[in-house]
Amino acid sequence: MTIEYRKRVLRFVLPAVSAALFGAGALLGAPATAAPLLHASCSATEYDNVDGDCVPRPQQAPSAPPGATALCKDGDYSFSENHRGTCSGHHGVAKWL
Repeated sequence: MTIEYRKRVLRFVLPAVSAALFGAGALLGAPATAAPLLHASCSATEYDNVDGDCVPRPQQAPSAPPGATALCKDGDYSFSENHRGTCSGHHGVAKWL
């Protein structure tokens, strides 16, 4: 095989192979995900957790409010129903209640 023949083959084959690989990558990429549905009944002082429950947002208080499950490092009390993600926007958990 001559060098000129190799160059000619690569000039025509390489773009086709690249297009096939990049096209397949786009088709095999991560599937689109829908935004989480919000509970229609959650108030402005609540959030919709991963279980679909309305949970009170973390709040400042001089002592643990009824139903609080953790004290966040920034001093807010969390009402999280799951350990994962509790106080994530409040510098983490200082103490579980």
